[in-house]
Amino acid sequence: MAHDIVPCVGCVLSADIAVPEHDREVGFYAHVLTTGEQPLWREDLMNNLGMPIIGLGERIADYEHLPLQWMPHIQVADVAASVERALECGGREVMHGKDEGGASQWAVLLDPNGAAFGIIPVVPAEAVAPPDAAATHDLGNDPGRIAWLDLTVADASATRDFYQQVVGWSVEEVALEDAGERYADYNMLGGDGNPAAGICHARGVNLGLPPVWMLYIPVGDLAESLRRVRDGGGKVIKETTGADGKPTCAVIQDPVGVSLALAQG
Repeated sequence: MAHDIVPCVGCVLSADIAVPEHDREVGFYAHVLTTGEQPLWREDLMNNLGMPIIGLGERIADYEHLPLQWMPHIQVADVAASVERALECGGREVMHGKDEGGASQWAVLLDPNGAAFGIIPVVPAEAVAPPDAAATHDLGNDPGRIAWLDLTVADASATRDFYQQVVGWSVEEVALEDAGERYADYNMLGGDGNPAAGICHARGVNLGLPPVWMLYIPVGDLAESLRRVRDGGGKVIKETTGADGKPTCAVIQDPVGVSLALAQG
């Protein structure tokens, strides 16, 4: 996934979630994400350019039926048509926002595995244009962003086909081997031709991961962030280290059991 927000079909704009224990959750994420000498995230969970890439909402009565998962917002050509295709392909509609004239504005869907995601129209380019270069010259690092997004399921091929139909992604196979057997996971390509997300079989390095869209969020100091995860009541589920023994990526659960991944920024 590119570092910049791209306005095109199949590209991910942002992600959000509605959580119980909202104050505790905001405190947890603010503490975990703001590591390093020049943090990639602010304590209000906007990135260091002041852009709202991830959002943490309160689980009020209107949102109690939403699954407790981080939900990526994926741009599609036609929200109504994508909802119709999702239902035809075994998905479910959770919420569907329409204007006064009945035209679709956005929707929250579940795929056949129960993974939640949002769909929105392609945003105007001017709505996601980066700030003036002079304003960011001294930041010293990339802004906070969703560095990657993937979904691990038992039947990755069927799930690949679902998202091709619903989102409009094209596919690039990624050759892998597990226990002497060759297979393929999938890079899902956005309208710009770049990988927007991955769909993976629940085997090999992905064995044991929950069947939800996993956000990979970069932080300034991953080792410190993982220490803060544990101190803040979260759990480190799976950790990957580099040749130097330092962590490069980790799947965590926050204090209310929501899964996501942190990566070294």
